[in-house]
Amino acid sequence: MRKDGFTVCANNYINCLRQEGRYATAHVYENALRSFTIFCGTECVSFSLITRENLKRYSSYLMSCRLKLNTISTYMRMLRCIYNKGVDTHQAPYIHRLFRDVFTGVDTRQKKAIPINELHTLLYKDPQSEKLRRTQAIANLLFCGMPFADLAHLEKSNLEGNILKYNRIKTGTPMSIEILESASCIVSRLRNTHSAVLPEHPDYLFYILSGKNKRDGEAAYREYQSTLRRFNNDLKSLAKKLRIHSSVTSYTFRHSWATTAKY
Repeated sequence: MRKDGFTVCANNYINCLRQEGRYATAHVYENALRSFTIFCGTECVSFSLITRENLKRYSSYLMSCRLKLNTISTYMRMLRCIYNKGVDTHQAPYIHRLFRDVFTGVDTRQKKAIPINELHTLLYKDPQSEKLRRTQAIANLLFCGMPFADLAHLEKSNLEGNILKYNRIKTGTPMSIEILESASCIVSRLRNTHSAVLPEHPDYLFYILSGKNKRDGEAAYREYQSTLRRFNNDLKSLAKKLRIHSSVTSYTFRHSWATTAKY
């Protein structure tokens, strides 16, 4: 086996994902490869390093880094996928249940919902900061269960009167949402007053993304990732300002909406 066989196989697959426009998936594989490379202490990772004992040590290493079980599971599944590709191309030997001793499932025990009293504070108490008021306004729009990715990528053409019609970013599912009077003032406040630079550039409804990058390009994906990180940091600042102790991110916020709606 090549001394860098696993690394080469992983990078080839990551490049294929990029060519297919699957930038988010490629990004996850990159993170998994980088993490395992650091653990191995070499930039040239061989398939021979993928052993049951090494995987158990890697799992313990990730836990010592305080990664959550679902993140560890994601990394392990990425490694398993690359190893299986190596087996399929005869670069690595088949080993029955190679990943049996590490967690590759989904941990459903993590509590993500924010208590209703803290949600009320987060949405309605004045943070006395214009920047945090804008973050709070975006959070209010998200409290219909819409993911941040869908809200950020809405275009002006998606709004017809008081009806939003768009396709989910993740699944492509068509959605139709009525904008109630209570939300219309927030929509007007956040609405993007600029027009698209070029026809192939998106004309976003809200000024969350700049619209300077072509649709579905890697630059647009990277801008979205940067914007998501900034929004999550702003949510943390909002929570700290309002003395909310729960962990607040766009993901926990969406989960909290679902839990509140359920009960």
